[in-house]
Amino acid sequence: MANDRRGPRLPERQTTVRSELKAILHEGPFTTRDLSVRVGVGEKDVAMHLEHIARSVQASGERFEVEPPRCLACGFVFKDRTRMTKPSRCPRCKGERLAPARYRIATTRKTPRPDADATRV
Repeated sequence: MANDRRGPRLPERQTTVRSELKAILHEGPFTTRDLSVRVGVGEKDVAMHLEHIARSVQASGERFEVEPPRCLACGFVFKDRTRMTKPSRCPRCKGERLAPARYRIATTRKTPRPDADATRV
């Protein structure tokens, strides 16, 4: 593996970035930075993939959960924010020290209907 002008070569991926992200998100809550480091892509790319994953997990009976970012100075919580990228500053105090959002995938248990076990005649 030689270093040339383009930098070191990265190992080839065995799976897609999105499938790696989904597997990691099942383990627990992670920030975009955590995910970026674990998967080896930029934070902005992770945010783009998270938007797609949020839409696609619903079809598989899972839930995409977001712990919203919050201001460390005044405690403001960005609960209505829909974008996956980090906000630049707090709208209340204009502070820039923000705790990042954390993302995870939770499995939803489908409860059986009460009449599902009964035999129909």
